[in-house]
Amino acid sequence: MTRVRLSVAERRAELLRAAIGQIEVRGVAAVRISDVASALGVSNALVLYHFSTKEKLVSAAFAHAAEDDLAHLHKLLGRRTTALKRLRAAVRWYAPTGQAKGWRLWIEGWSAALREPALREVARDLDKQWKAALAEVVAEGVAAGEFGCPDPMGAALRLTALLDGLAVQMTTYEGAVSRARAQEWVDEALARELGLDRAQLTSGR
Repeated sequence: MTRVRLSVAERRAELLRAAIGQIEVRGVAAVRISDVASALGVSNALVLYHFSTKEKLVSAAFAHAAEDDLAHLHKLLGRRTTALKRLRAAVRWYAPTGQAKGWRLWIEGWSAALREPALREVARDLDKQWKAALAEVVAEGVAAGEFGCPDPMGAALRLTALLDGLAVQMTTYEGAVSRARAQEWVDEALARELGLDRAQLTSGR
């Protein structure tokens, strides 16, 4: 069977998706160039042609995953509806009880970032962009009179810290926190940051 010839951009994207999958299974420390090559049925040389070292491949893979996550976040926050509904949709998607995937990948990334400057830069940039996007919509809601929040950036930081912490607990320690309890805490935190009660948050009014 003839293999379809891919453009450089398509090949890189294919390699990055494969690298993400292998990192999720094996972890950053254990994953090898040969694992990524084997997953696609290509040679090690092809992977190294596009990414000259494992470190560059791993950093690029995390950057690729970050771009996908940010694109989805901006899609949710860019909807033509109230700031409250947009925030709820984004927080519920991002929460470990929602549909966001790849928590195992990011937990691996946070750990490896302690030792890898390039990965640390990717993780820091993603974190800054997430907080800035959430803070912007919180500020829009305040300006529109939907709710009150004296410190939108502080609210974004506290919310993401809670979500990240819950993700670590639920991913690392299965059964430590139930999905229902985690969702309850997330809703309560969002309502508290916006000066609402949980019933107002749930109704979306």
